[in-house]
Amino acid sequence: MSAPRPYEAADYSAAPSPAFVLDEASLRANLEHLRQVAQASGAKIICALKGFAFYESFELVRQYLPGVTASSLSEARLGKEEFGGEVHAYCPAYIPADFDGIAQIASHITFNSLPEFERYRDRLAGSSAGLRINPEYAEVETDLYNPCVPGSRLGVTEAMLGPKLPPGIEGLHFHTLCEKGADTLSRTLDHVHARFGHLLAQAKWLNMGGGHAITREGYDDALLVQLVHDVKRRYPNLESVILEPGSAVGWQTGVLVGTVLDIVQNGQTRTAMLDVSFSAHMPDTLEMPYRPAVVGDLGPEGEGERYHLGGQTCLAGDFKPDYVFDHELEVGERLVFLDMIHYTMVKTTTFNGVNLPAIAIRRESGEIDVRKTFGFEDYKRRI
Repeated sequence: MSAPRPYEAADYSAAPSPAFVLDEASLRANLEHLRQVAQASGAKIICALKGFAFYESFELVRQYLPGVTASSLSEARLGKEEFGGEVHAYCPAYIPADFDGIAQIASHITFNSLPEFERYRDRLAGSSAGLRINPEYAEVETDLYNPCVPGSRLGVTEAMLGPKLPPGIEGLHFHTLCEKGADTLSRTLDHVHARFGHLLAQAKWLNMGGGHAITREGYDDALLVQLVHDVKRRYPNLESVILEPGSAVGWQTGVLVGTVLDIVQNGQTRTAMLDVSFSAHMPDTLEMPYRPAVVGDLGPEGEGERYHLGGQTCLAGDFKPDYVFDHELEVGERLVFLDMIHYTMVKTTTFNGVNLPAIAIRRESGEIDVRKTFGFEDYKRRI
């Protein structure tokens, strides 16, 4: 077993419960890593707001990354107003009333289809237009996250395009990875070259989307650098190669702190009832699905005190089974869920009237800086 990361062993006792707590030192380490990869490869790495939109941390993030990518007018405005760097935009379908606002903000706008581009081509306001392409290849095990399933609504296939880039289109954009390594990108690029290489030879930029797990332990930085260099050699016309990870920015940078409210015994099954919810606060754990790590858990095969962890909502499936601890849990005890910043904070809901977790930053000094709390008015405004 690998040694715990510093943020795993940190003291979160001063945080409210429930609360998302971002570890500032861990975020800085990720950002330094991303900057090194960007400098070595020549790629432009920007932050995908759909995965990491913790704008209270943008003062730090913009020291390392030049911009963000947005998938709505609200995200574009957040990028402009809180980040202040470049804003790139892609939306599966643009809302007509929002498009001009996006065009005024974004330097690059990617369209999901040719007809949509034709509808908006005269409203670009100086933005560089691109097309999302579907290479019809993705190594994504869960269909919910796979943009290349048969009949996918996402992106333009080779059959939909001719031998030349449509007039006015300057870039191509593919996004088919989901927390994958550079080896997956390599195999994906083989399909991109085969299907769209003739069009890339005419483009000004290529956006290779997100899902690059660059800051994950064991990621092959050297291979990614080589792949970007190969793309630039193959297509010397490209002025920029862009990557837009969200997970890689927030990977292993923070926690969700919760508290045991009750212990329910039903036959041989004990459930620790919590003030957090898998459904409302950690929906990816049910969508993907995956089993979130908890500090002190010995794993489902471990020997010790075994519990289901029960969420706060009335949804019957709002629980995760088989967490094992070296002691009996007690009412009032804190539990700390690990790696709960990327693609978690951005998906929370107030289903059942459950309060959203507070938002805090564990500063590099060790201080817990509570930035935001939520209550009834936040719930009421959303319904």
